[in-house]
Order: sequence, then C-alpha cells, then structure tokens
Amino acid sequence: MSAISAPNAPTSPGPEGPLGAGDLPQPAAPWRLPALLLGVVAGAALQLQQPSLWSEAAYAALLCAALGVGWGGLAVGSARRSGVARGARWRAAASVALVLGAGALAMAAVSGLRASAYLQQGLAPALEGQDIRVTGVVAAMPQANEAGTRLRLEVQSALLKGAPVQLPPQIEVAWYGGAFRDAGEPVDLQRQPAPVRAGERWEMTVRLKAPHGLRNPHGFDFELWTWEQGVQATGYVRAGPKDEPPRRQAATWQHPVEQARQAVRDAILDRLGRGADEASDPGRARIAGVVAALVTGDQRAIDRADWDIFRATGVAHLMSISGLHITLFAWVAAAVVRALWRRSTRLCLRVPAPSAALLAGVALASAYALFSGWGVPAQRTVIMLAIVALLQWRGRRWPWPQVWLLACAAVVLADPWALAQAGFWLSFVAVGVLFATNPIAGSARGKGASGRFYALLQEQWVVTLALTPLSLLLFGQISVVGFVANLVAIPWVTLVVTPLALGGVLWGPLWSLAAWSLQPLTVWLQWLAQWPGAVLFLPAAPLWAGVAAVAGGALLAMRWPWRLRLLALPLLVPVFWWQPARPAAGQFELLAADIGQGNAVLVRTATHTLLYDAGPRFSRESDAGHRVLVPLLRALGERVDVLMLSHRDADHTGGAAAVLAQQPQAELTGSIEAEHVLQALRPARPCLAGQRWEWDGVAFEVLHPLAGDDAPAPRPPRPNALSCVLRVVAAGPQAPSALLVGDIEAPQEQALVARGAALQADLLLVPHHGSKTSSSPALLEAVQPRTALVQAGYRNRFGHPAPDILQRYRERNIRVVESARCGAATWASTAPDAVACERDTGRRYWQHSMVPRSD
Repeated sequence: MSAISAPNAPTSPGPEGPLGAGDLPQPAAPWRLPALLLGVVAGAALQLQQPSLWSEAAYAALLCAALGVGWGGLAVGSARRSGVARGARWRAAASVALVLGAGALAMAAVSGLRASAYLQQGLAPALEGQDIRVTGVVAAMPQANEAGTRLRLEVQSALLKGAPVQLPPQIEVAWYGGAFRDAGEPVDLQRQPAPVRAGERWEMTVRLKAPHGLRNPHGFDFELWTWEQGVQATGYVRAGPKDEPPRRQAATWQHPVEQARQAVRDAILDRLGRGADEASDPGRARIAGVVAALVTGDQRAIDRADWDIFRATGVAHLMSISGLHITLFAWVAAAVVRALWRRSTRLCLRVPAPSAALLAGVALASAYALFSGWGVPAQRTVIMLAIVALLQWRGRRWPWPQVWLLACAAVVLADPWALAQAGFWLSFVAVGVLFATNPIAGSARGKGASGRFYALLQEQWVVTLALTPLSLLLFGQISVVGFVANLVAIPWVTLVVTPLALGGVLWGPLWSLAAWSLQPLTVWLQWLAQWPGAVLFLPAAPLWAGVAAVAGGALLAMRWPWRLRLLALPLLVPVFWWQPARPAAGQFELLAADIGQGNAVLVRTATHTLLYDAGPRFSRESDAGHRVLVPLLRALGERVDVLMLSHRDADHTGGAAAVLAQQPQAELTGSIEAEHVLQALRPARPCLAGQRWEWDGVAFEVLHPLAGDDAPAPRPPRPNALSCVLRVVAAGPQAPSALLVGDIEAPQEQALVARGAALQADLLLVPHHGSKTSSSPALLEAVQPRTALVQAGYRNRFGHPAPDILQRYRERNIRVVESARCGAATWASTAPDAVACERDTGRRYWQHSMVPRSD
C-alpha cells in the first residue's frame, strides 16, 4: 500500500469533474499522455511473456517501428487540429491508439534490449562446478544462520587454474561452517566462517552454478528473484582443509550504505537479541529481528514462525520497510522542515516554506528508502511521492487516474520486471482504489478523533474489499482476521513502533522501547492467528477467475449505490468456489514435486491422495515441506489421506513435520524406527510387503520390505534397504501402473525379482536418485518402464544421476525425465506415454535452461 496516504495527493473527481480541471489549459490531445503511459505498462507486460529473447536486431527494428507509429499518431492529431473536420472523432481515436501502440512497442523493445544485455553477462556453462579463485567486494549485508554466512560479492577478478576468466558482475555464495559437504565429507558446524562486513574486499575460492530454483505449480520463482537482484551465479565458498583459505584483503569505502545498514542491524541485534537466554526469554531475539527489519529493511532477520503469524493475520506488509512507513517518514520530515524553514525570513524569501518542505520530504524519504535496501516497494513509494511533489511544485493539478498511471509507468520504466511481483499489484491496486473511492475526503464525520477513527475504519474496509480477491489470486489465502488485526497494527506500528525503532539510530535505548512496544502486539497477533478459521486457504483458480474477482472486489469498494455494487458478487463466485479437476474413477495422477535432492511424489485418485516421501531439510528454518509441499497441497486443494515415508533418511523425511502439521487427518506410514522424532507427532504404521488397499478403483500394493527385515542383527540393515516399495495400478484392460521404490539398492532389487513380485510398471521412480548402487539390469528388465523419473538436485554433490545409470536406461529405450531439467513432473494413467514438465509450462526467458547431456 505504498503512498496511499501521500500528503497533498490529488483527490478524487468532484461533481464538476476532475479537481481543478477548469483551471488547466486544455491540451490539444488530452488522451495522448495517458495512452502513452498505458502503452509503456502494456509493452513491458507483453515483453515479460516471451519464452525466449529475440535478437538485438529484432528489438532495434521494433524500436524503429515504435518511432514510426508514434510519428503517425502525432501526424493524425496535427491534421485534426489543422481544421480537417471530416472524421474528427475517428482521427482522435486513431491518434490515441497509435500513441498507445508506439509506447507499447518502444517499451517492449527497450525491455528486450536490457534483458539481452543482462543475459550476455551470465555465467558460462563451462565454468559451472569449477574451483575459481575470486577477488571481490562484499556488496550487501552478509546473512548469517546456523550453517554459515551468505555473501553477495561484486566480482573484481577471477582465476581458473591461474588463468583469468570472466564472471558475472555479481554473485552470491554461501560460506558454510567448516569444510563443504563433498561426497562422504562430514560438515563441521562448529567451524564458522570469519566475520565479514559489507564493503570489505575478500579473496576466496568458490564453486559456482547458474541460478537454478525449484519449479513447481504456483511456486516461488527463484530465478526471477535473482534476476531482479542482479545475481547471475550462485554457489559456495571452498573452505576445506585442502582448499586455499579465504583471505580478507582490506576494508574499502565502497557500498557505504550497506556498511551503515549492517552496523545498525548488528547494533540492534547486539542490544536486543544476541545476549538473550533462549530458555528464559525465547521471544526476545525474534522481536530483535522485527526491529532490525523495520529500521534496515532486512526481512531475513525475522524468524519464519513470526512471518507465519504476520501472514495469517494480514500484517506482513507492516513488518518491514513498507510504503506506509516511507510515506509517514516523508510527511513527518516535511512537517519538521516546514516548521524550521518558517523561522528564517531570508530562507522563506528565497524558497517558500511549503516548497522547501515538499522537496525535503521527498529527499529524506528517498534517503530512508535507500538505507532500507532500496527494495521494490520502497522504489514504488519514492517514485509516487516524487511525482506528486513535482506536480505540486509545478502547480499542476492532474486528475488522480493520470497521476496513478504516471506512477505505474515510472516504476515500470525503472524496472519492467516489477510487473511480475505481487507487491506491484498490491500497491497500485490499493492506491488506485483509495484514490477512486477517496473515503477520507468523502467522510462527513468531521476532523475530531471520532472522525479520524471513522476515516481509518472506512479506508481499511475499502482496502480489504479490494485486496482480498487479489491476495487470493496471488497467494491462495485470505486472512479472515486481517481487518481487525490491521485496525490495531497499522496505527500502532506506524505511529509508535516505527518512530521508536528509527529513533534508536540516534539513541540506542529507544530500540528497547520499540521492542517492548512490540511485545503486546505480537501476543495479540498470536492470539488472533490461533482462532479457528483465522486463515482461509482456497485452491488456486485460473487467471481469468482471479481477474474477474479483482474487478468484483474493486466494484464492491466503490462509493456507488449498493444496487450497482451487488453486481460484483457474480464476479467473485468462480475464484471462491473453484475446484481443480481430479482423475476419473479408476484412474490416477502422479506429480513428482521439484524439491531438490530427495523424493516427494503426490498420487491422486478421484477422491483420495497419497504423498510418498516429503523431501529434504535444507536448514534449521527451511525444509521441502514448508517451502514446497505445503504451498503445493494448498494450491491444489489437496487433503492427504496417507503420508508414506519410504525410510528415515533426511532427504525423504525432512518436510514431513510441516506436512503433518498442515494435514492433521493424514495417516503416517513408512519405514521409520520407533525412536524417530516423527513418532512423537503422529504414530507411524510400518509399511510391509503384502499390504493392499483400493481407492476409487485404483489398486495400491506394498512390495517391500518383508516382515522381519528390520529385526535386530549383528549388522543392522542400512535404511535404504528398508525402503517402502509401492506399486499403483489403474483400472481397465491396459491397467497403467507406477512403481515407487525409494532408495532400494541392487540387493533389494534382486530380491524383489527373485521372489517374483509384480514389478511391471509404465512409470518407474528411479531408485536412489540414479545412484550407481541401484537400477540393476535385473530390475529394469522386470519393470520394463516406458518412463523413468529421477528426483535429484541440480548439480548435486553426489553426482546423481550417475552417467552409467543413465546409459543403462537409454540402452533399453526408457525415457528418463530429470527433475532438475523438468521441474515438477506430472504423469497420468490416462496418457502413460506423456510427462508434463513444469519448466516447459509458461516458460519465461529469465528461467535457467540446462545444457543438454551428451550421450
């Protein structure tokens, strides 16, 4: 909601038309500028839809075409003004249309050229996985966690085996505690990296790869995020015993803002959090992270559990540098400067106090936004404030739609890829609806305390009506308690917590007051988040339904007669009652999620769902369940009946706790020992050969392990040897089937073949991610799959899938689908020869394309 309360912003049209319209000289073509601005936004939006970029020559030709179309639009308009009366209306419409088209073509061309130039600086595929000695300056605040430190480096030089190589201008690397995890090499988390500060020059050995995120339906686009951040390679620091150690060369003057941000963040954490006793005061460090985020914009300082509460109560937009905070800061700064400026007659004679206050407010707000990290929400707010200030400085009083559209176009000109971010739409839809409805200006309740409270109530209600459908479209959830939570949180955080937190930069004890003021708010938010039905999760609806719902929400928020506003209700129906299609009776669908190095396969029948494995744990605060599976299950509207964990390894059970918490009705089964931590969350029923059941005409059978395989022995079996093997068979004469085998290895594969188990399947989940210890010829001959799915991380440290194993599949004409290349893979029993890859669905040019394997 950036700039929604901008001081002296243009108000909504009155009964005589746009405010001040009678005072304006009427331009010859009043619709040309709005058309040009709309064309800029439309052109950027269209360019973002490209699956791959054109040549630079094509974009140059497009830019020339834009100039020609624009000149034609001006010529048509000039002919109308010169007295050509015939077809005047047609000429006016044609002029506007041509100007709009020129803006769209020009913006598409400029965005394409910028993207092409950026891609040319990317990491060469030949340098992936190489040990490169890099010298660079730390360009952003380092981010530390229990495993190590994450650094963003501005590369100055790079050497590969002593020879210079070209790297992208900016890379992001993780410096783990102790030696990095090469195959078979343990991680020593007690050996933490050396302290690193922004602006320091370091020399270190790194191993890089192109940015490659997880690609799942309705999931987070990591590659777009790195594109926005200007990061074109990610990797880790080689700091093992055999590696040349990292060396700090010098502190530099570069990136002074980041140096200041880190100093302030560390001072806040030192004062509020780092000395806290987690046993006696577990919330103190978490509140310190919120205060640090409010001052420096470091959202990673906020604990994941706190983010869950803030999202559930709809106040997440307040808990970092938001447009509302920057707008308030601009207003306070302008008021202070105005009061001080009026004390000097000489200054007032040179520059009027209101003008000085206006410029100072925007300048100081820009400095605050820069200090907060210059994130996209901050950029949007500063641009909108600057536009409003410029119009007032020049004495212009434009109608609000033109101001709003100018701000949109200015943001898109600066960053075309902002259109792909949820924050862009939330901000500008909120601002547009508030301008259109103008609840504060339209209030007749007076200017007293009750009048201000009523205005706040009405404004919050309008924003809630408008943004609820949009939030549902973007995030698949609605905070039912968000209206009540924001009524208290917005004034408290904006008027109490944030000023105290910012004041702590000048006097440290104010940070303690800010933390104390946050404590009752967080307790209240936790109480609200625990209400039954506090958050409503709905399946992800198609785009057309979401757009209709957003239009319906905006219509409901308008200050029109209820007879007209009720027409919005039919527009809301599709998005609130949407249900994704399910397989027909007797058929099933399999979705292998992209979770990196691990297994997680969703099996869906007409009315039931089974989840086979739950993916890996990435860190103390991150796992495949929380990051991938829970959002995926919510987006698909799934109610899991059975969670089957093939065995106890962390790359198969890491996300199970998050899934069980979100799916309280799910039965837990699998090969996990009685002492496993998950047993405390939900007792697990062992999976044993011979277990059979049927859902909607689809047969499920467990083929392994046998009863007694886990019995005590002088040499207990490896966890892989106890993996649950599940066969799923559809109904019908062809009976397409899938075989999920976990991490079984060659001895278990041969045992299954020897005892004559029913192994034939159209789809095989490749054993042990394609390890050399599995996929024996005997198994492949018995299964005879058409398709083999490999779930393994991109450039994983184990080398999965092994080239020899891939060759074994190719020799038998078995199609191999790798999750690193495909993303989430969907297979259906109704089309057993086809696999739909998420990376091929809605592909965009910023997404990573892997180099094809050489046979």
